Amino acid sequence: MMEASDLLARCRPLERKYSANPASAQVVFRSRGRVDPEGVACRVETGHGITVTGLHRATGGTGADRAAEDMLLEALVGCAGVTLKAIAAREGIVLDDAQIEAEGVLDFRGTLGIADDAPVGFSAIRLVFRIASDADDATLDALIAATRARCVVFQTLTCMPELVVARA
Repeated sequence: MMEASDLLARCRPLERKYSANPASAQVVFRSRGRVDPEGVACRVETGHGITVTGLHRATGGTGADRAAEDMLLEALVGCAGVTLKAIAAREGIVLDDAQIEAEGVLDFRGTLGIADDAPVGFSAIRLVFRIASDADDATLDALIAATRARCVVFQTLTCMPELVVARA
């Protein structure tokens, strides 16, 4: 497990490098998957192994595979958690405990194509922080605001990047 002092020591040279050469801060991430030839699933390479994504039970899935909808919320919680911890470490805020919960509302009528007025995708996502700390409320509110501003997944959802779909 990385300690706060280790994080700070690792970040300082990167900050200097990225300030001196902004192009060096740009990293291209990739994800690859292969559609299962037999079932309705996709095997996704994660960098830490393979995860099989399948249909959510609300769309006829069996529940045996991971649903992408759950994975999106898991990515948001994970990103918010590490961002919160990194900012707290940098600011010297001691967190006795911190829990993050994401809840999303999704109407599967849109996904299944049975109601044109039903959106496809989450219509609302709530992110809740439960933090135990000696820090005062203003400090914790500022920590959450900074987390929101620096969380890659949160900002991607709110700022919606250019999306390109292509056939190779």
